[in-house]
Amino acid sequence: MLEQIEFTTKSIREKTNNANPQVGIILGTGLGGLVKEIAVEFTLPYGEIPNFPVSTVQGHSGKLIFGELGGKKVVAMQGRFHFYEGYTMQQITFPVRVMKALGVKTLIVSNASGGMNPNFEVGELMIINDHINLFPTNPLIGKNIESLGPRFPDMSESYKKEYIALAKTIAKENNIKVSEGVYAGLTGPCFETPAEYRYFWRMGADVVGMSTVPEVIVAKHAGMDCFGISIVTDLGVEGKVQTVSHEEVQQIAKEQEPKMSLIVRELVKRI
Repeated sequence: MLEQIEFTTKSIREKTNNANPQVGIILGTGLGGLVKEIAVEFTLPYGEIPNFPVSTVQGHSGKLIFGELGGKKVVAMQGRFHFYEGYTMQQITFPVRVMKALGVKTLIVSNASGGMNPNFEVGELMIINDHINLFPTNPLIGKNIESLGPRFPDMSESYKKEYIALAKTIAKENNIKVSEGVYAGLTGPCFETPAEYRYFWRMGADVVGMSTVPEVIVAKHAGMDCFGISIVTDLGVEGKVQTVSHEEVQQIAKEQEPKMSLIVRELVKRI
């Protein structure tokens, strides 16, 4: 893995005039529009990056964007990879390893999710303060490479409290309603059954989705600080479970995207 990371990093540097981003951003379903806020310097399709998988999901365009946001150098993944696409955990999180090698110290992740918290509404913006790993595996399983991180990384503050407080302040300043809660990550690709929604809510999760957790685990292993924000695109509240489609998820995420983009842009500016 180390050789692949080094080769990919070298290739990216050559194609971007030695880009040295401080902040990495992973844009989730329907949330790729944040790129409009970035003063783009370089765009690399995933297919042109050695060792990168290629996203196969509608709404995930598959580009690595280098530029400036909020006065800081950033690299943004416009389209992420998922376990349900058939990729390994190592492939899913490989871009995070490359971001670290490029100089990224802060990782910002976004996603669309199903809400179980009865106080949530469709379109709710939830700042992630913790997560539950319900994937059947962990991206750190296998031989540990000490130069990438410790064998047993601490996860007591997976999402930086300072960033959470800052994001809530930004939201309040701009009259944007935000909530805070726990994200449960699981494989998908089917949406959850009513019984599963009840199960996840009772185990302590506020929302559920099919991404984010592997990337954050690897980011913390690499010593990065993380911030996560989720758009609730459908409800799995007991007695209120409705049918949902990927197209509906994308549409709701798109409608709420400007608010999420504002919070992320201001957060990047202030950290």
